[in-house]
Amino acid sequence: MRGFKQFLMRGNVVDLAVAVVIGAAFNAIVQSFVADLLTPLISAFGGLPDFSSLKVTIGRSSFMYGNFINALVSFLMVAGVVYFLVVKPYTHLRDRTAAKAESKTRECPECLSEIPKAASRCAFCTTQVA
Repeated sequence: MRGFKQFLMRGNVVDLAVAVVIGAAFNAIVQSFVADLLTPLISAFGGLPDFSSLKVTIGRSSFMYGNFINALVSFLMVAGVVYFLVVKPYTHLRDRTAAKAESKTRECPECLSEIPKAASRCAFCTTQVA
């Protein structure tokens, strides 16, 4: 029982639980954005974007391919929202912060080891560097 308690109290399990809860809440926001804002916007310009009535009937079987098209369009809109409102801004912010965190070391031209930028001599091969 003690091992199970230690497992639950480790940082990774708690972080994962928080990520799942936040992910579920974020999913609700994205779904609402797509269903309540993007879909009506598309229908204002291109007509009603509901394909659920499309079907092919062969014998007694009906193939509701319109539902598949609805799911595909919804997926593409959700993927676009996540990419343009989350991934792209995050990548831009991460790149800006990485550019600011400039390296404090440089490579020795002789032995190719990492030395401080301010060093005038390599600590590994004792070569004088400019």
